[in-house]
Amino acid sequence: MRDKPSFLLVSFLLSFSVLYSQETPPPKERDSIETIPENIKIKDTVPSGDVEVTAPVTIDPLRPSKAAFYSAILPGLGQAYNRRYWKIPIVYAAIGTGLYFYIDNNSEYNRYRDAYKRRLAGFDDDEFNGENGPFLSDAALIDAQETFQRNRDLALVITIGLYILNIVDANVDAHLMQYNVNENLSIRPHYQQNEVNSKNQFGLTLDVRF
Repeated sequence: MRDKPSFLLVSFLLSFSVLYSQETPPPKERDSIETIPENIKIKDTVPSGDVEVTAPVTIDPLRPSKAAFYSAILPGLGQAYNRRYWKIPIVYAAIGTGLYFYIDNNSEYNRYRDAYKRRLAGFDDDEFNGENGPFLSDAALIDAQETFQRNRDLALVITIGLYILNIVDANVDAHLMQYNVNENLSIRPHYQQNEVNSKNQFGLTLDVRF
């Protein structure tokens, strides 16, 4: 019974030394093991409040030029580069319609011109000549030629305009995709009633928030 306190004391010291002798990583090593969650928003404290600091958006200054160049090579390719795939059918439908009217009017113009040229050469077997004589006079053939020629040229101008519009659309769309829209700066329509003459007043309000 006299040796029991000594035995308990020795046991306590041994157990304490065993626990203390276990390896523990140094502070720097423990800190390196901890993982930092991704996609966190860093906040910087300023006198006006907490401001969120986010990574800057990468802007490619050559992207609009590339989109315009691709659309110039092949209509609709710039829209595909901008990932505006729904615009491609519109581009081809517009340009295709212009080409259709150009080809159709050019074909009709050639019909009437060929018939008129055969009459000038002394033949009377053109398609606008009947058994009882021509049902379209020479003057009518000339008028038809002028009409279809005018329509053909107009269709060509419209088709070229649509082709240029396809290039401009790709260029502007690429610009807008990289345009930084800041919610702290906005323009809104303004409406109020004049208290003096009770007339309605319209305008634009520029809101700037800091």
